[in-house]
Formats: sequence, structure tokens, C-alpha cells
Amino acid sequence: MNHLLEINNVVKTYGDYTALNKVSLQIPRGSVFGLLGPNGAGKTSLIRIINQITMPDSGTVFLDGEPLSPKHIADIGYLPEERGLYKSMKVGEQALYLAQLKGLSKEEAKKRLKYWFEKFDIASWWDKKIEELSKGMAQKVQFIVTVMHQPKLLIFDEPFSGFDPINAHLIAKEILQLRDEGATIIFSTHRMESVEELCDDIALIHKSNKILDGKLIDIKRKFRTNTFEIGITTEHKEQVLQLMKEKFEVSPADFTLFGDELICNVKLSNNQSSNDVLSVVSKQGEVRHFVEKIPSANDIFIEAVSKNNSL
Repeated sequence: MNHLLEINNVVKTYGDYTALNKVSLQIPRGSVFGLLGPNGAGKTSLIRIINQITMPDSGTVFLDGEPLSPKHIADIGYLPEERGLYKSMKVGEQALYLAQLKGLSKEEAKKRLKYWFEKFDIASWWDKKIEELSKGMAQKVQFIVTVMHQPKLLIFDEPFSGFDPINAHLIAKEILQLRDEGATIIFSTHRMESVEELCDDIALIHKSNKILDGKLIDIKRKFRTNTFEIGITTEHKEQVLQLMKEKFEVSPADFTLFGDELICNVKLSNNQSSNDVLSVVSKQGEVRHFVEKIPSANDIFIEAVSKNNSL
């Protein structure tokens, strides 16, 4: 079975408001799956259904080939956007308590917590209260209690909130390590650079509907525009730019190089190839930069949502 989680035609309403409208997703086993969408799109409602906090009005959810049921709670680790640690409890005491709620014995919980606390270099926090920690420090503790029971499915909702770049990189590295060790991960975020770094597959939900999904590389290929960034060192910038405009669709560029190059974007028509551009520009000076503009996750997000808004 290639998919750990299957969501089929799920509908969720709150009074007259439809939060999810026949949403279907297949989450590949051993992958990082980006669950994306603007605020209010329906992502939180879907996450709550997977965690059995609420139930769908219709549709089905299968985990590891079985209908989702209370026994699967132990197979899921959930890091919510709104953190849920008890501020007046000590870090170690609380981590042990939460580990035992997930089915670990006290001895096994201590063993795993020792491993994670040493790995994150936070052993000295054991007897501190949560309220004594910064937001980022508390976030590390929350991450540990989410993953330490080694669930099949991990759900991270804005996991980098409160982290500086160094600790965000640390957590990103751990997420990829967990994937490589066999975990399946749902990753919900508004940080598109994190999507680029972590996600194998994505789905975009907007106005309660799924509007695209698939492997990120395939979606990028679908949204490509056949546009290239070009940088040329030449003493005759205006003449070269005019020559290029006569042969291609040229637009201003927003990238930077280190010298005083002529930079621009060139969009090719269907009957033109990158070799056509290179054969022209290579005769006009030294080509310092020539690369296809691959649409970013952010570009795709904005374009897909904008198109959906106009429907």
C-alpha cells in the first residue's frame, strides 16, 4: 500500500458554513506532505478530523488501510499551531506525563526523553517550568513530546513558529530525518520557503475545496512559463537589449549578479528553444547567467489562489 492516509470526499459543515467540500487526498507513505491554503481555507478542519477531534459530516478517512478509529490515536503525533503545554509544570515532569498518555511506560519514556533532550542540548531544562522558557524553547519541548512515541503519522501545524533561523534549520533537519526513518508527515505552513525545502507532495485547499495536489516537482512543471533569466557582460547594453527584444519576449529581471551585467528575463514561444536564445546572446558578450525560472511554491500558491478567486 503506497498511501498511509486516504481521505475520500470529506464534507464538514458548521451551520450554514461549509468548511470542507468533498475533499479527497492521498498521503504517500514515508513522505512530507504539504497541506497549504490561505487562512480559513479548511486546513484546520481537516487536521481536526484526522485527529478525531471532530468528525466529518460525510466521507471516509483510512489510516494504514483501516477506517480511522479511536485506536489510531496512538499512531498519530500532532504539533498544533496553538501550543498546549501546561505553563506551571516542570518540563521533565510534563514530558513524562505526556509520554505515558501516548502509551509509553515510565522507563521507556525516560529513555527516549533522555535521548531527545541530549540531542537538542536541553538536558538542563528538565526542572524548569514551561513559563520560564522562551517561546522557541517551549517549542522544542513540544516537538519532542509530539515525536517521541514514534507514531506512523506526524502532523506539524506551523512548526517553525517562534524559532530563530538556526533552530528552524535544526527542526527542519529532524523532520527530514523522521521521514527517512519511515514516518509519514503532514506539514501545514504559510512559509513557502519551508515547503520548497521539505515537501515531496503538496495539496492546496482554497474556499473549502482542493484546487490542486500532487508531487511538488510535477506541479512546478505544470506551472512553468518557459522563461529564462539571462545575464550578459557587454559594453553595448542598449544595442544588445534591443536585438533581443526583436527576437524574443523580453521583460525586466528581479535577480542580481555581482557585476555590471545586462540582466533580463526572456520568455520563449512554443517554437523557440533555449538554444535559440543562447545562440544569439553568446555572440553579444560573455554569458554570466542563464537559468530557467522555475516557479516557486510561493508563485504557484499565489497564481492558483488568484485563478480560483476569479472563478
